Amino acid sequence: MTFKLISSIPASIDKQKYLSVIDLTNNQLSGKIPKKWNNLNQFYAIDLSKNKLSGGIPSWMCSISSLSHLILGENNLTGELSSCLQNCTELYSLDLGNNRFSGEIPEWIGERMPSLRQLRLRGNMLIGGIPVQLCHLSHLHILDLAVNNLSGSIPQCLGNLNALTSRALLYQEIDDDTKHYEYSNDMELVVKGQDMVFESMLPIVKLIDLSSNNLWGEIPQEITNLSTLGTLNLSRNQLIGKIPQKIGAMQGLETLDLSCNHLSSPIPMSMASITSLSHLNLSHNLLSGPIPTTNQFSTFNDPSIYEANLGLCGLPLLANCTPPNNQNHKNDQDDKQDDEDGRYMTWFFLSMAMGFPVGFWAICGSLALNKSWRHAYFRFFDETRDRLFDFIIVNMARLKRKIERIGVHG
Repeated sequence: MTFKLISSIPASIDKQKYLSVIDLTNNQLSGKIPKKWNNLNQFYAIDLSKNKLSGGIPSWMCSISSLSHLILGENNLTGELSSCLQNCTELYSLDLGNNRFSGEIPEWIGERMPSLRQLRLRGNMLIGGIPVQLCHLSHLHILDLAVNNLSGSIPQCLGNLNALTSRALLYQEIDDDTKHYEYSNDMELVVKGQDMVFESMLPIVKLIDLSSNNLWGEIPQEITNLSTLGTLNLSRNQLIGKIPQKIGAMQGLETLDLSCNHLSSPIPMSMASITSLSHLNLSHNLLSGPIPTTNQFSTFNDPSIYEANLGLCGLPLLANCTPPNNQNHKNDQDDKQDDEDGRYMTWFFLSMAMGFPVGFWAICGSLALNKSWRHAYFRFFDETRDRLFDFIIVNMARLKRKIERIGVHG
């Protein structure tokens, strides 16, 4: 049953005993979700999204084992994620996005909801880390935790999500969706940098969006195991280290956004082998080296996707890359010149160190050993001293007479 209503949720719904779907999406409903609907025990889908509902999630919502879709996104719901959700063991899709839920992501989501395919918690005020128990959700193909206050590192085990590593499982999920679930909900996701609403194509969307949080550490190498993942958005976090070298193994990637982090080192050459990649953003990092030019990279002509990486060079940026051969040749020349300069300085100081004692003992030793040379040396020294003294006396006398003559004539 689908309604278009304004005001609050009508109490008369409780009297509809055979309802299987409650779809009140995109109305102007306000107030709280009723605490009790006694007679509704056969429905498998509740969609109250895109309203103005407030308060928390009432406990009755998960008292019915057949519930497969719980869609409460785009409201003003508050509080921590209710523990009553543990009873929703058959949930296929859980969408609580764009509310004001707080607290941590419960571990029991990964332990008590083995059938979960779609988990959307974006746009809340959730804190803490990403529970590793989410890695147990083998059917999960949409994980949207963006725009929260999550911290810690990205779990390595996310690389083990079976639904994102096998195409065969994807087709199996489409069959299961047709056989067991007649309700087709839509979901708003950020794909290729834009908000897009998916409905009929939702079962084949494969997305991980952890953007706009406070996640730190390196991107786990295991993430490259997700060969059929279509969208990976890790932007606006505090991630460091290198882009995984084996990222080229993610052949299903169409959207990759790693912008606004602290990633360093060159762009892996293997990334050029992702021929399906159509949207890329690596801006505002610490990347360096040449930008790949083959395959899809030849179509990425917008320099803004690389901006604020001062070490990057090559098209479409204005910074040119120094050819490696020329740089190596220049380095070899510099090293050779440094070696030659070092050898010259070594011989210079060595010759000085050896020359002084050799010269000193060559002169003094010969004078000490040869008496006639010693007498001749000192005789020469005395004569030179006398001649210098006579020269000074004679010239001083001449200068004195010259001064006296100038004084008389003056």
